[in-house]
Order: sequence, then structure tokens, then C-alpha cells
Amino acid sequence: MRNGIKTLMVMGAIGILSLSGCASTMQYGDAGSAKPLTTEFGSSDLQQIAETMVDSMVAFPPLVELTAGRRPVVSVDVVKNKTMQHIDTESITDSIRAKLIRSGKFRFIDRTTDAQTIEELKTQQDSGLVDKKSAVPFGQQVGAEFLLTSNFSEIRQKAGSITDVYYKFTMSLKNLKTGILEWSDEKEIRKVFKRGTFGG
Repeated sequence: MRNGIKTLMVMGAIGILSLSGCASTMQYGDAGSAKPLTTEFGSSDLQQIAETMVDSMVAFPPLVELTAGRRPVVSVDVVKNKTMQHIDTESITDSIRAKLIRSGKFRFIDRTTDAQTIEELKTQQDSGLVDKKSAVPFGQQVGAEFLLTSNFSEIRQKAGSITDVYYKFTMSLKNLKTGILEWSDEKEIRKVFKRGTFGG
């Protein structure tokens, strides 16, 4: 009887172990990993672009001189996506803006929240809920001195089992008063995928 119970317990343990070996697992990955999984635009590509653009802009000698004693106000335009993919370009913009703000060199105007800003100002001015002495009046916001624009494009080629994708991200800083491009740079990324074959 005891041998039978022991046998059942051993068989049960083996069954549990075999099931756990086939079970799916979940774990944290490295957010900064640069290892590509596909030729599609991914998180590591976004990080590369943000880091390259910010490093270039902050280190550009004329801008180093310009930001030596003050923090110019910049407005960021929406990234123009010229690729064939659906890409969250707002995430690219957010990453670049966050890194530039952390550099302590620039201040930014966020036009994506204008509708909420207007609604809040209307509430403060017209609702009667806010003390007029502390209500923010219209027409007091600071105007941008510079406009940051970006283009994102791709060239995709396929030959047999090989897929080659070339990405180019271009960013420019325009002086709104003079119309002069004060800075521009680009980041290139190339991904090559080769489909494996049995016996190859």
C-alpha cells in the first residue's frame, strides 16, 4: 500500500514537472536592448533616434553658444511619417523632447494640448468658479522662437529570402523670426533579414 502511494506521488511529481516544462513564461526584458527582432520599426530604433538627435543638437557649436545664457522656447511639429508602417510618431517626439528638456538647454511649447489649455482658460475666466485675481488671462502665453520639424522615411527591398529595410530620420530646427535653419541632422538605420531554409 505504501509502495503504491509512493509510486503515485512520484508519478504526480513527474507530471507536474513535465507540465511546468511546457508552460509559457513571462519575464522583464532590457528596455535598452539594441537587438532587432524584425525589420519593422521597434523600441530600440526609437531610442537610437532620440539619443542621436539630442546629442547632435545639444553639441552643435552655434546652439551651444545660443543656450549658454538662456533657454530658448521651441515648438515641436508632428513627425511626418513617410514609411509604409503605422508608427506611433508621437512617441518619437515625446522621447526627443523629454531628453532635450532634461539637458536643461531648451523650453518647449506643447501644441498637442492646446484644446485642453483653451478649455481650462475658459473655465477660469467664464465659469465663475475661479477667483478673478488668480485666473490666468488669455494672451499671456510665451511664443516659440524655434520650430523643430522631423521627417521619417524608409526604403524597403526584397530579393528572394532577403529583406533589406533602410530607415532615415531627419530633424531640423528653424528660427521663426529669420526663417533660417539653425540646425539639421539625420539618423540612418538599416535592417537586413534573411529567411532560413531547412538543411541550410
